[in-house]
Amino acid sequence: MNAEEILEGAKTIAVVGLSRDPAKAAHGVPAVLQAHGFRIIPVHPSATELLGEKVYRSLKDIPEPVDLVDVFRPAAEAPGIARDAVEIGAKALWLQQGIVSPEARRIAEEGGLEYVENRCTAVVRATAAISKN
Repeated sequence: MNAEEILEGAKTIAVVGLSRDPAKAAHGVPAVLQAHGFRIIPVHPSATELLGEKVYRSLKDIPEPVDLVDVFRPAAEAPGIARDAVEIGAKALWLQQGIVSPEARRIAEEGGLEYVENRCTAVVRATAAISKN
C-alpha cells in the first residue's frame, strides 16, 4: 500500500507527540487532519486535553481501535513506538517528515503494519484530496 492508500483507509489516528504549541507542525498537522474528518487521539506525557480530545499517556492506554499511529517524536523513540503500535493492533505506523528509522520499519513490517516514513500526513492528505467529511 502506498501512503495515499494508507491515509485513505484510516479513520482513527493516534498522534504520538501531538504538541500543545499551535505554531508547531506537531499541532497544526493533526488539527488539519481533524478538520478533514479524521478522529484524532492525542498521545502526550502530561497534557490532559488537546484539539478538544482526551489525551492518553501512551498508545497502550487508548481504549479503542486505532487505524494509524502518526509519530511526531525523534527517530530514536520510533522503535519503541513501533512495538506499542504492533501491540495495540494498529493497522499502520507513519513517521512524519524528517523521521527515518530502519528499526521501526522492521518492527512494524514484521508486526504486519503498513509503514510510511519521512512523509507529512497533511501534505499527503492535501495532494490526494482525502477527506472524511
